[in-house]
Amino acid sequence: MSNIPAILLLKDGTVFKGNSIGKVGTTTGEIAFNTGMTGYQEVFSDPSYVGQILTMASPHIGNYGVHPDEKESSSMKIAGLITKKFSKIYSRDAANDSLQNEMLKDNVVGISDIDTRALVRIIRDRGAQNCIISSEEFDIEKLKAILDKVPSMDGLELSSKVSTKEAYTVGDENALFKVALLDIGVKSSIISNLVDRGCFVKVFPMDTNLKTMQEFNPNGIMLSNGPGDPSAMTNVIENVKEMTESGLPIFGICLGHQVLALGQGLKTIKMHNGHRGINHPVKNLKTGKGEITTQNHGFVVSMESIEENPNIDLTHIHLNDETAAGIEFKDRKIFSVQYHPEASAGPHDSRYLFDQFIANMKS
Repeated sequence: MSNIPAILLLKDGTVFKGNSIGKVGTTTGEIAFNTGMTGYQEVFSDPSYVGQILTMASPHIGNYGVHPDEKESSSMKIAGLITKKFSKIYSRDAANDSLQNEMLKDNVVGISDIDTRALVRIIRDRGAQNCIISSEEFDIEKLKAILDKVPSMDGLELSSKVSTKEAYTVGDENALFKVALLDIGVKSSIISNLVDRGCFVKVFPMDTNLKTMQEFNPNGIMLSNGPGDPSAMTNVIENVKEMTESGLPIFGICLGHQVLALGQGLKTIKMHNGHRGINHPVKNLKTGKGEITTQNHGFVVSMESIEENPNIDLTHIHLNDETAAGIEFKDRKIFSVQYHPEASAGPHDSRYLFDQFIANMKS
């Protein structure tokens, strides 16, 4: 089969020409890059990537196909895919289909055969920006006109696109602990890590308040990861603030960490280009130990606002840029991290945080 041409246009006017992968069509979003060398299926199905067109720094994507057990949600969530080399065939015996077919099924538009090293340098130097991929329209002026209408990620609420509409339960209802999980874009690995530790989990829609959660009589509350600008989620922030006054242990991850912080008067900042990959170094300030972590975020809690709050302790820092990576309350069993301890395919250095949450519920 002959290649179908595709074009990538950045907001700053930079153009890359390559070949179409996935669905033939046009897509827009904020460009980002991920430095992971493996786990592409878990990355592409992470709800935190809604609204983002993802550049893979690893040069060869698709070679081991896809497997139903390696999804973090029901479908691919990225707005588009950019790769250097893309394999439409796969060589892993355990795989049940190709990434190409998965992209077609989930209507994901992509582009391959471009210089992704040059593109990553542009994102690093100039920061996150909107972009457009098309394999059906090649007129630059027409593409610019479409791109001009794409909203900025700054101020954009996206959790409503991925949060469950109805509450549901996972696990053994006779389990030792009951966890109420606020779904603002949850990954399935978060739920499975709780279930594996003896929790019966009830997953609630993003607009759920404390009173509704208390009807489940939970031993603790989990605040999930998710996409978009946390500061745009005013109702969620108010509901989470009320949850922090309930006396229940709380554990927040990524977007959950951010809305938890905002509820305490802390501030969030949009990053220059964000952290996305499975090799980010974090230091636990309480133990002095280092962790290699999976990260996926374009916003971060302001370090200055943490230092100004007498009831919040900084527990973790990102060692590349010394941004805040974890906090805890001094007077309550509440903590959160900016990264993903449930990381799948890995690394698993930070899964002790789930054990910490279990210990808090026990106490």
